[in-house]
Amino acid sequence: MTATPTPATSPENQQAQPGATPGPTPRFVDDRLAHWAATTPDAEAMTYLARTWTWAELDDRVRRCTGMLAGLGVGRGDVVAFLDKNHPACVELSMAAGALGAANAIINFRLAGEEIDYAVNDSGATVLLVGSELMGQVEQIRDRLTRVEHVIEVTPDGGLESDDYERRLAEATPTGRAADVDPGDTCLVMYSSGTTGHPKGVMLSHANMVAHTTNAHDGWGFEPGDKSMVAMPLFHVGGSSYVLFGIHDGIPSVMTRDPDGASLAGAILAGANRTFLVPAVLAQVLQSGPDAIKLFGALKTYTYGAAPMPPPLLRAAMEAWPDTDFMQVYGLTEVSGVATHLMPEEHRTAVADGHPERLVSAGRALPEMEVRIVDPATLEDQPTGSAGEIWLRTPQLFQGYLGKPEATAEVITPDGWFRTGDMGKVDAEGYVFVEDRLKDMIISGGENIYSPEVERVLAEHPAVMEVAVIGIPDDTWGESVKAVVALKEGESATEQEIIAYCREHLAHFKCPKTIDVLEALPRNPTGKILKRELRAPYWEGRDRAV
Repeated sequence: MTATPTPATSPENQQAQPGATPGPTPRFVDDRLAHWAATTPDAEAMTYLARTWTWAELDDRVRRCTGMLAGLGVGRGDVVAFLDKNHPACVELSMAAGALGAANAIINFRLAGEEIDYAVNDSGATVLLVGSELMGQVEQIRDRLTRVEHVIEVTPDGGLESDDYERRLAEATPTGRAADVDPGDTCLVMYSSGTTGHPKGVMLSHANMVAHTTNAHDGWGFEPGDKSMVAMPLFHVGGSSYVLFGIHDGIPSVMTRDPDGASLAGAILAGANRTFLVPAVLAQVLQSGPDAIKLFGALKTYTYGAAPMPPPLLRAAMEAWPDTDFMQVYGLTEVSGVATHLMPEEHRTAVADGHPERLVSAGRALPEMEVRIVDPATLEDQPTGSAGEIWLRTPQLFQGYLGKPEATAEVITPDGWFRTGDMGKVDAEGYVFVEDRLKDMIISGGENIYSPEVERVLAEHPAVMEVAVIGIPDDTWGESVKAVVALKEGESATEQEIIAYCREHLAHFKCPKTIDVLEALPRNPTGKILKRELRAPYWEGRDRAV
C-alpha cells in the first residue's frame, strides 16, 4: 500500500510568526537564528538555568564558536563531538560546525566509558566538547580517543574561571558561514543502534533538518508570548530537532539540563507552555498529586512520542488537562525526527467521530512524506489495512550511516525508500498504525535500546551459553528490558549477578531489569531464536506489540 505524500505548505506561511517578519525560506540550520538576530535582536531567545540570551547574543555566540572551530583547524567534512547533559553549547556547536561544512556528533552522556570511546572514535571527531561532570570519565579513556586533538570543558553555569568553552568564545573572532558550504552537507551525526550491536552514526544534512522543521511544523502551536520547553536530551532527535522549532518561529526557548520533575516545573514557572516529552513523564506527573497536575495544566501543547502512549494513560491525561492540546508523533532518527503526527483536533474528536482506534494510531504522514506498507519477505506492497513493514520516502531522509555504506544500502532502496524496520498498517483515511517491530529495538522511556548490543555483553558472561533480549510491557516506561538465558552445563548464576555483570559494561538503562533462565531457547528449523515466541506471553491482549 502506497500513501500519496501531502504537498508541503508554503514555508513562508509555516514560519511566519504573527506580527513578525517571515523572512526568507531557510536553507541552512542557522538561517532562522540569523534572521531573528537581524529583525528582533533584543528579544529573548534562550534561557538556561540562570542565564538568558537575546537573539543577537545567541547569534554572536554561534559566530564566535564558528571562529573558534576554524582556528582549531575544523573545516568542511570534519566532525566535532559534544558530550554533556542538555546545554545551549550543544546547539551552538551544531550550528557553528554546520557553518563550516562540518558536523556535530552528539554523544549520549548516559553511555558507559567503553561505549563513549567507541562513538567518539567512530565519529572521527577532532574536537570534543565535554561537560565538567563527565570530564573525569573522559580523562580515563583519553588515551583511547585517538583522533581527538582538543578536549574543551564546558560548565553548566558558564563561569569564565572554570569554563574553557566560554573563555575560548570570548577570545574568538566572529566568523560567518564558509563560502563552500552546501545545504547537502552533513551538519549532525546522531548515534542510533545498529545491526552489529554497536551504534551507527546517522548523518543528517542542513537540507534534511530544514525540511523536517518546515514539514513537521503544524500542530506545535507557537504564538507570540509563548515559550518552548526543550527538555528532551539533545543526543536524541526529540531534542536537537525540536529545539529548531522555537528558533524557526522566533519563540524563546527554556532549556532544562535534566528532564526531571523539578527542572520541568521550573521551566513551566519560567513561562514555558509548549513542549515535547516522552509519555513516561505524563505518568510521573499524574502520580505526583494535585499540585503537579495543576502546574502542568499551564501547558498549551504537550506533544509526545519516542515511545508508545498506553491508552489508559492518554485518557487520564486528556481528562486531567482538558485545555491542553495533545499531539502524538512517530518518527526515526533516520528521517530527522517526525514522520507522522496525530493532531490535537484528532485527539479531541476521535471518540466522538466513532473512531476511538485513532487514539492508538500514529496519525497521518507529514507533508512530503510518502508511506508504503511492504511485505518484508516478498517486497510487495500490501493492501490498505494489511500489515507489513513501514517504508518512508522524504526530503528528510538521512545521508547514510557514517562509514557504513553496506548498512546504509540495507535500509535505503535504490529509488530512495527507507525501510524502517517497524511493522504496521495504513487505513483508508491514511492513519498509520505501528504495531510491531521487525528489528529488535526496545524503546524504554524514549531511549532506543538495540537488543544485539545487550546480547553481545551478556554472551560474555562465563555462565551464559545463549541469550535473547526482548522488550516487555512497562506501564511507566513503555517497555523494559528482559533477558532470557540458558546457562552452560554445570554453571550457575543468579539474576542479580547477571544484571550486575551487564552494568559493568553498559549504561544502566540498557541493562535488563529481569532475567529468565530456561534450559534452552526456542528456535526455528534454521536455528534462529524465536523472539516473537518469547515476547508473546507478555504482550497478549494488548493493542500493540511494541
